[in-house]
Amino acid sequence: MIKIEKVTKKFAEKVAVDDLSLTVERGEIFAFLGPNGAGKTTTIKMMVGLLRPTSGRISLGGHDVIADYVEAKRMVGYIPDEPYLYDKLSGREFLEFVARIFQLEPEKARRSAAQLIEKFSMGDYIESLTEEYSHGMKQRLVIASCLLHEPQIIIVDEPMVGLDPASTRLVKDVFRERSRAGVTIFMSTHTLPVAEELAGRIGIILNGSLRALGSRGEISALAASPGTFEDAFLKLTSE
Repeated sequence: MIKIEKVTKKFAEKVAVDDLSLTVERGEIFAFLGPNGAGKTTTIKMMVGLLRPTSGRISLGGHDVIADYVEAKRMVGYIPDEPYLYDKLSGREFLEFVARIFQLEPEKARRSAAQLIEKFSMGDYIESLTEEYSHGMKQRLVIASCLLHEPQIIIVDEPMVGLDPASTRLVKDVFRERSRAGVTIFMSTHTLPVAEELAGRIGIILNGSLRALGSRGEISALAASPGTFEDAFLKLTSE
């Protein structure tokens, strides 16, 4: 479902991502870990079309993100690390705006929005301007907008930032539910327990290169670490 082939991204002389190859299958929850500056967000921005690779190829659901970018974007829901919204739109207007971007049939869009507003308990504030929202309220709206067009791939950068415990549990349950339905979830996070809990496979990136790939147990074995997964992660990412 997601295929990254020998992808490199340079900013002038700095190599942010270095010859990265990775495949994530349909229905898989994949966690992408690494320290700050390792190349996680750069990789995600290339996947969703915000940056162009210097070399290499990325395809989503068989669609090249450069050559066939419209079809690639149709398949994807993107949740960035910061919930960027339009301050002068209400939450409902923002969902309507996203629905029009994806050319959803109006009645279907209204039904989907109503379901998501209920699921994420946004009814009390959905008619208010988003400039009045707390960070957690914005994050719930962004996650709901990501799901509105029923994407086959969800790409998410730090999904739990700003969420209270109840919302965090809800998002975890939604990801599991979508994964069981065959949706592929590519998740970058610094929260190791979230990766351990949700992901079937984990990739660790360091200095733009894939340092480790596998299940939690396989990564711990690679690190020769008998302790916690945190111990293994820190060992693999130490300079």
